[in-house]
Amino acid sequence: MDVHHARAFLAVAEELHFGRAAARLRMAQPTLSRLIKALEKDLGAPVFERSTRHVSLTPAGAALVEVARELVAVSERARDTVRGAVTGETGVVRLGFAGASINRSVARLAREVRARCPGVRLELHSSQFSPQGLERVISGDLDLSVGRWDFLPAEVRSYLVGRERLIVAMPRTHRLASASSVAMADLTEEEWITLPGGSMSALSNRLQSLARTAGFVPRVREHAPDSWTQTLLVDAGVGIALTLDSVRDNIGADGVAWLPLDPPGPPLEVRLIWREHDDNRAVERVTHIAAAIFPARPAAG
Repeated sequence: MDVHHARAFLAVAEELHFGRAAARLRMAQPTLSRLIKALEKDLGAPVFERSTRHVSLTPAGAALVEVARELVAVSERARDTVRGAVTGETGVVRLGFAGASINRSVARLAREVRARCPGVRLELHSSQFSPQGLERVISGDLDLSVGRWDFLPAEVRSYLVGRERLIVAMPRTHRLASASSVAMADLTEEEWITLPGGSMSALSNRLQSLARTAGFVPRVREHAPDSWTQTLLVDAGVGIALTLDSVRDNIGADGVAWLPLDPPGPPLEVRLIWREHDDNRAVERVTHIAAAIFPARPAAG
């Protein structure tokens, strides 16, 4: 029994009249009769008792009603799902983000997507540092990523989500911890704790450029896998770190002092990125929501 036969059967079962059922289905009565006969032949049993004045369900027909309704309902859900995917009202969007420093932005976006597009499921992938996030967006493993990049290739588009200030994290026992700010020139002899990413990391690039301007090459003591571990190592007195005000705001550490730079230097831009040519309309829906909720003006990648 296919969906076409199921709809014809249900119309007759509910009307118990071939003429009214045919009118409801907007088809000729002989066509409806042929559909029911074909269904009975396929099932190997009559589903209606017919007379010149009366139509009623046979036991087999009565047993078939719920099955036919389920089949029609599944067909309608399939149609709605496809229609929703075409319009972007339904679908799955995979979003990568680094972690602590971006948690609040991601949480806000997830709440808004759930409220405005309940049919879209935002699948979150944490611990995706900016270089890895960019690679996975380009390869198609992710649909979106939130991070910081000094350069984005032409095949990637982006929205500016926000800007973050550079700060230095150091142990509270450090000789400069009680200062109101710190200059890079004062940190020439320090040992640094950095995050992954190397030359592809905007934060690592900023450390190198600021140190070079101050006349030194930073001595890297440890490479931390994430901002939480980096902060823990600073707290333990292993070294100091160039980090962001968003990390300070999201990670509590009683043994860490957070000092702004003097001069402050340009802020780092946080962007939401996606592929230029992406046929997933749900991705388009999410990027439009991001543009609506974040105060930063949208910008091309």
